[in-house]
Amino acid sequence: MKRFLLITIILVVSLNAFSQQTPARKINAGVEIDVLPYITGGYFAAAWVGKDHIRVRTLTANVNKPDAFIKEGFTNNKVTAYALLGDYFLKEGWKGFWAGTGVVYWKSSIQTDAKLSTSHFENWFINGSLGYNFKLGRRFYVGPWAGMHVRIAGDKNVPVDNKTYTPPLLNPEASVKLGVYL
Repeated sequence: MKRFLLITIILVVSLNAFSQQTPARKINAGVEIDVLPYITGGYFAAAWVGKDHIRVRTLTANVNKPDAFIKEGFTNNKVTAYALLGDYFLKEGWKGFWAGTGVVYWKSSIQTDAKLSTSHFENWFINGSLGYNFKLGRRFYVGPWAGMHVRIAGDKNVPVDNKTYTPPLLNPEASVKLGVYL
């Protein structure tokens, strides 16, 4: 979490300094939260910078996956995620429809229903997302979105008690983000 905050601060400060040197370029920044991790008892924090139709986001999240979305016989799947993503908006000003992609790292833990022990594992994903940002005044926005994480590297067969958990290749997700333009 400390590394994420440090990288975000450096990114925002350096881009802000760059934008002051070249006033013809309009670089903007913002922060956002996503409601899904909070609903599951976790957290989410993202920061972004952008120009024209393009936005680059960095984020961290902690999600407690509901058992309904975990393979039968397993429980308590907790995910801490870090991501670097790029988004393209059809309209300038980071409003309306957007599509994005990037890399995501998950550090996870899981138990069997017996809850005898906890196993830890890590995975890397390529993410693809679509969404729509609705502006709420000059500085705020709300954005429903959906995405798919495709596992590209990491642990495939995780021993848990007397079972083996295989993380899914495809991990769909949908939620709503709330954001502020800085």
